[in-house]
Amino acid sequence: MHILLTRPLEDSHDLILKFQKLGHGVSHMPLIKIEKKNYENLNFSDFKGIIFTSTNSIKFLETKSINKIINCFCVGSETEKKARSNGFQNVFSVDGNVRNLKELILQNFDSSEGKLLYVSGEIISVNLDQELISEGYSVKRIINYATKPIEKINETFIEKLKLKMPEIVFVYSQNSAINFLNIIKNYQLVDLWMDTNLMCLGEKTSSVLNEIKWKKIFLFNPGEEEFFLYKI
Repeated sequence: MHILLTRPLEDSHDLILKFQKLGHGVSHMPLIKIEKKNYENLNFSDFKGIIFTSTNSIKFLETKSINKIINCFCVGSETEKKARSNGFQNVFSVDGNVRNLKELILQNFDSSEGKLLYVSGEIISVNLDQELISEGYSVKRIINYATKPIEKINETFIEKLKLKMPEIVFVYSQNSAINFLNIIKNYQLVDLWMDTNLMCLGEKTSSVLNEIKWKKIFLFNPGEEEFFLYKI
């Protein structure tokens, strides 16, 4: 099976190796690049818990001055793995999405325990900080990275893709989907996806790409990629 992955290489590397070991052909076409953003100086001792919704929020955070016994809340196994590799010891993790993460926090951290630090990218799908504040929590959000579209794709890669279109493509965000649609149109790929299954992280992502004719569209959560290979 030919699979197209669209996240940056650092985020796709393990999945590429896993799919290749399973005997699949994998193409990699990143749709976005991640850029660090500066954030205000913080006294991390002011916080009793820290929230990560992606590996990038950990990657671009200066963690040396953080007491690693702080309660750490993550969504997805990759984010949990990144947190543990950075020394965090009390890690609570849930698969799924930010809604699941909210429930994890509500169940494992009382608002009376202290302030939460929410580390995120510039664009978020759910205003987790505001939702937790409405539940009586004290939450500080900082933004330490941003995503930028990759608009130019190697022409040789595009020609190879046209010769062997993928059976599956994974798209992980609404921003990625918007850029993917632009690439599809700009490189004359609009009518080539009828035998491709589109795997999208959330309905907002899939809605962007509905105008393209796909074989089927599936919604998935991070960590479910291998499972969905057997759904088609």
